[in-house]
Amino acid sequence: MTEYKPFKEGKVREIYDVGENLIMVATDRISAFDHILKNKITNKGAILTQMSRFWFDFTSDIISNHMISVNTDDMPEYFRQPRFKGNSMLVKKLEMLPVECIVRGYITGSGWKSYVNNGTVCGIVLPEGLKESDKLPEVIYTPSTKAEIGDHDENISFEKTVELLEKTYPGKGQEYAETIRDCTIALYKKCADYALTKGIIIADTKFEFGLNENGQVVLGDEMLTPDSSRFWPLNGYEPGHSQPSYDKQFVRDWLTANPDRDYLLPDEVIEKTIAKYIEAYELLTGEKFTA
Repeated sequence: MTEYKPFKEGKVREIYDVGENLIMVATDRISAFDHILKNKITNKGAILTQMSRFWFDFTSDIISNHMISVNTDDMPEYFRQPRFKGNSMLVKKLEMLPVECIVRGYITGSGWKSYVNNGTVCGIVLPEGLKESDKLPEVIYTPSTKAEIGDHDENISFEKTVELLEKTYPGKGQEYAETIRDCTIALYKKCADYALTKGIIIADTKFEFGLNENGQVVLGDEMLTPDSSRFWPLNGYEPGHSQPSYDKQFVRDWLTANPDRDYLLPDEVIEKTIAKYIEAYELLTGEKFTA
């Protein structure tokens, strides 16, 4: 049996090259504030992978994506080990674009702090009088650069996105920037509308795109997971303060309240976090999560 080693490791994912395709493995690691925490969240990787699978299928009418299969029977023998079951996705190889496509439907987190400070979010002027967690009058697109582990992403304007892409893809920067912006907003609107019918508000999220061998823009990476999105329960939603959350905001809040713990979570925080992830998965997909 051929043994494979990841050629790239991110904060959460390991990526393996298997010839014509790649295998993305979502680990049980969790990151917050650009740090990988010392704990692991059991079954988190499987939930992320299966939730991405659901959304990739759900949005394939808007843009094609890189997913081929989440069944390890479709992967080389090495990946049929128990540790890869459920958390691995066979995907097409893409040349990833150097932009994180962030979309916000509600004002919260760093966006709220910026608005309180100067009335803007990532340079976009918003109406006066908004409250924390308010739904925005219009969905806003706030792209950023992709940072290496330990560094911080940098917010950039749409114009800067064009410049960034034009450097790498001369003559294509404007086209690619418009495509990823328009797809980001369309994906968010379709999924956020659907999620509301399941009792979940998607406050914001991020997408990543790449180019296939024909130079076409394709949706890649993960999609609408608790790691890349803010999920709030619709029941009890009330602007004017932060909202309870199905995502890793629970972890962020605990770390903020306990800054001396050096990114080490207590067991009860781990248990509550995975319970939130499972609840969000089951509500959104209508499927029972099985490890």
